[in-house]
Amino acid sequence: MIGLRIAAQTSCLAQPFRKALHTLTSLGCEGVQIDARAEVRPAELSDTGLRQLRKMLAETNLRVAAVAFLTRRGLSSADELDRRVEATVEALRFASRLGARTLLCTLGTLPADESAPQRATLADVLAMLAAHSHRLGVRLAAQTGTATPRVVVDFLATLPEGSLGLDLHPAQLIAHGIAPHEFVEVAGQHIAHVHAVDAVPDPTGGSTEVELGRGTADFPTLLGLLEEHAYRDWLTIERRHSSQPAEDIANAVQYLRSL
Repeated sequence: MIGLRIAAQTSCLAQPFRKALHTLTSLGCEGVQIDARAEVRPAELSDTGLRQLRKMLAETNLRVAAVAFLTRRGLSSADELDRRVEATVEALRFASRLGARTLLCTLGTLPADESAPQRATLADVLAMLAAHSHRLGVRLAAQTGTATPRVVVDFLATLPEGSLGLDLHPAQLIAHGIAPHEFVEVAGQHIAHVHAVDAVPDPTGGSTEVELGRGTADFPTLLGLLEEHAYRDWLTIERRHSSQPAEDIANAVQYLRSL
């Protein structure tokens, strides 16, 4: 795991933000992922509030691995798109002011048909967001939903280089019937962020989240493939459905460091 750093989501702990930061430090994390929709809303944060947030991060010696701005409707949806794009730009500014290099976003449904008008609209939106992200020094990393890795890579090939990165989220891929290692094999060069989260397929469809290392994500293989693609960034632990999230995060830190 040479060159990779370990972060975790503060929201997984269901603790007050300051306490969550201290908890993650005690568990051995080097960074945090902040939710800019449900946890800290940029539009509601004053300059004083931002200074206080920076102070809390400095006190715990934690860096912001990524800011998450994951919308229910992705950037490919035309419904209220202008409002969603404006909020994404605000989240990019927020991430930049916190020193984060990555903003996680939701791509939404990606039509396989290259001539579909939704694809042209999405390309225009991403070009505009890329201009902001380059200026602010924050890269967009999209979660790609049900799209196959090949469809995603073919779409990225139509965009200017560096316009959009990808967020590797193994549990979501498993839920959509996509093997995480196949995603990395096909799209590895575009991965800009990795969620350390594991799951097993659900017999009724979807997936069930489990403790890291106990599911089908196969992190030793994933990290080996990421090494081949020269990935040198954060692994962010996510543990949403647990009665003991702090213990599970601590175990995940130890597990990742053992690989």
